[in-house]
Amino acid sequence: MAEEKKAAPATAKVAVKKTDEKLGFFKRVGKWFRDMKSELKKVVWPTPKQTAKGSLVAIVMMVVCAVVLWGFDSAAQAVVKALINIFA
Repeated sequence: MAEEKKAAPATAKVAVKKTDEKLGFFKRVGKWFRDMKSELKKVVWPTPKQTAKGSLVAIVMMVVCAVVLWGFDSAAQAVVKALINIFA
């Protein structure tokens, strides 16, 4: 017969008592700022080179989108003017 593996004994979990007490306004604001500061320390900020590259990509994409929208607008305007001339 094959040997059966015995399960590890379960460890007792201790429940953490949660207080139902609500913090005051200024304590909540202070806690929020402390939490925000600790989260901002975790952020990996981009280098100036990465920022410049990302900004350049965004500006180029905005210009491309503006040109495409201008082209569609001009084409639609020409179609509307042609229809007005035909039916007027």
